[in-house]
Amino acid sequence: MEAARITAQGQITIPIGIRKKLNLKAGDKVIFIEERGGRVFFENPALLAFNHIQDEMHDVAKNAGFNTEQELQDFAREVRQEMWEADYADNEYKGLAYISNGN
Repeated sequence: MEAARITAQGQITIPIGIRKKLNLKAGDKVIFIEERGGRVFFENPALLAFNHIQDEMHDVAKNAGFNTEQELQDFAREVRQEMWEADYADNEYKGLAYISNGN
């Protein structure tokens, strides 16, 4: 647990350990969230949004039948190759080949 003092202007300094944990830098915004019962906490809104999207994508991947991250990566690699071939098969890049770095 870390503590901070509120200034006369209503400002606080977020302890360095908390800033690092939330990946907060000077100028970043935070959001304050009030739970039932009056508990208030704050979050990095960008990190919160990213985590929400990541959770949603996890559910979408599971519903699509992907059971592992590797299966999803393999599928993405196949789609990228198909897109490359569709976009560049019949133009001046015909002599080039799709190169995957394994990701």
